[in-house]
Formats: sequence, structure tokens, C-alpha cells
Amino acid sequence: MKVVAFAGFSGSGKTTLVEGIIPELKRRGLRVSVAKHAHHSFDIDHPGKDTFRHRAAGAFEVVVASGRRLALMREFEQDAQLTVHHLIAELYDGVDWVLVEGFKDSDLLKIEVWRPESGQKARYPDDDFIVAIATDAPDRLPEATLRPVLDLNDPGAVAQWLVENGPRFDYNPEMYG
Repeated sequence: MKVVAFAGFSGSGKTTLVEGIIPELKRRGLRVSVAKHAHHSFDIDHPGKDTFRHRAAGAFEVVVASGRRLALMREFEQDAQLTVHHLIAELYDGVDWVLVEGFKDSDLLKIEVWRPESGQKARYPDDDFIVAIATDAPDRLPEATLRPVLDLNDPGAVAQWLVENGPRFDYNPEMYG
């Protein structure tokens, strides 16, 4: 499996870019998974549903599946400090690509998503794990770079760049033990 993270500040366009890359990779016959960092409490279950009732009763894990979908919900008794590598370990290992959204401080290879109007400082000058920058303003990058500069508004081109550089993104879980 190949893994790449998309890092950038809130509102930079990470979700839109990842959303556009997924069908581009699928068109190439590739299976794609996504790992996303959530900053706040979130829920995918709803009161009254059996799975919600099982979690409310105290189950540590509830897995629910149909012929088309599987969902695993795990309740930690205390805040858990999960790394991106914990999430990747939970994914089906038969996928071709894992697109990671968030985890901007991780040790994964990353594409920085940067827009000057965000008012946020670009991360690439100080983050050796950033291997490319996706932006809609390449002429406004705050610092010259030898890294590839990709068009944030062209997910097909970003997907093509990923495929062409695929071996670089091979994931070895033993490296992250």
C-alpha cells in the first residue's frame, strides 16, 4: 500500500482536493482508503439505533456490517493519543492508496495544501516530510522551493503525479513499529 498525507490549515482545500483525487485514482483501477483526523468529538451513530444502544451500554467495540459496508466503533475509557499509524493499521491492507487528511505533524510524506489568502504560514520550508505543494497561487509561494508545485484545482494532475511517483510512497509499517 502507498500512503500520502495532505497537510494544511483548516479551509485550505484539503478535503476538496482529496475528494477529487479519489475518483481519479479509481479511474486508474486503484482501490483507495482515507484516514482523517478529527479535532473534536464526533459520532457516526445515532440515538435509538442498535449500535448506539450497545455502545451506550458500555461495549468497548461495536462492529456492524452488511454485504456492502462495515463500520467499527471503539470507545476509549480515557482520551487516547492515536497516531496516524494506528489508523493505518486498522485499514484493509489490500488497498493501493491511503490518502491521509490532517496529521500535519506526522512523519508521513505529505503534500502541503496552501493558499495565501488563508493568512497561514506555509509549512514546507520547515517540514522535510513535505514532498510537494498544492496551491492555486504558485507565484505567491513565500519561499522558493525545488519541490514540485502542483495545481490545487487539478486533482487529476495531482493523482497523476502520485501514480508517477508511487514507489516513493510505499508504506512499511515496520518502520513505525
